[in-house]
Amino acid sequence: MTFDALLLTKAEDGSTQAAITSLDEAQLPEGEVRVNVAYSTLNYKDGLAITGKSPVVRKFPMVPGIDFAGTVAESSDARYKPGDAVLLNGWGVGETHWGGLAQQARVKADWLVPTPAGLDARQCMAIGTAGYTSMLCVMALQAHGVKPSDGPVLVTGANGGVGTIAIALLARLGFEVHASTGRAAEAEYLKHLGASEIVDRATLSAPGKPLQKERWAAAVDSVGSHTLANVCASLRYGGTVAACGLAQGLDLPASVAPFILRGITLAGVDSVMAPHAKRVEAWARLARELPLDLLEANTETIGLGAAAATASKLLAGQVRGRVRVDVNAA
Repeated sequence: MTFDALLLTKAEDGSTQAAITSLDEAQLPEGEVRVNVAYSTLNYKDGLAITGKSPVVRKFPMVPGIDFAGTVAESSDARYKPGDAVLLNGWGVGETHWGGLAQQARVKADWLVPTPAGLDARQCMAIGTAGYTSMLCVMALQAHGVKPSDGPVLVTGANGGVGTIAIALLARLGFEVHASTGRAAEAEYLKHLGASEIVDRATLSAPGKPLQKERWAAAVDSVGSHTLANVCASLRYGGTVAACGLAQGLDLPASVAPFILRGITLAGVDSVMAPHAKRVEAWARLARELPLDLLEANTETIGLGAAAATASKLLAGQVRGRVRVDVNAA
């Protein structure tokens, strides 16, 4: 049986080439479960992989796509049977193991999560890894005792996939949300999601003082670099920032001042290797707590054939919210 996939290959000059390719089921990598993929998404990491702008892909040829949702086609693991609705985030899929931007996938059973009650495959991939990561960030803040009464929570990279869903989740939980963005034209949209105040990204993205005015009780940061350093320097006493991304950079040009003078916490959030129980909890909470009416309005759906071009737009900051990929559409 053949299926279509976005296949990445490396050219002789070292550049990454992306093309829709017809593959045979026999070419799929090893794994206990084969899945008929319905939807995948485009995340920042997918954009890096597809364009080759960062060495995300560890071996070629590779099918990118760090997440997917669909139904089990066949399984040698007793936990799953044909017809079961499942989803996957991370585990190196799309980097070292063929991923979700294809009509078929074969993966380890341990990597899968049953689709939570109340969500279907289409909704799950409107949420995708970005939304799942947002919930992990919210869970991290709550695990460190952050409450709505403590004060406002800042969300950086507010127009991105993680940012938009983090705003909606935090607002739904009763937090006052401040949104940092470089796109002033999107202010009303961010307020519609639940933000009460818009912060100009430029006030956070340049080098700043090691200790600044106390502004936020907590933050969700998907940007890194100077932005994360300035957020740490601006947290209120005992504040927490959940850090999950590097849109501005991998570096952290900060000082220990806010840690030893204000007792702040920098909580790292990893979505790729998170344990199964935490994944199940995150997805169950997303099904219960995320306003689904906002979800569709926050999501653009494209066909598999548009994934490569959209990846470039994503890296250029020209995409708002989430990009869901219907792998069975051209």
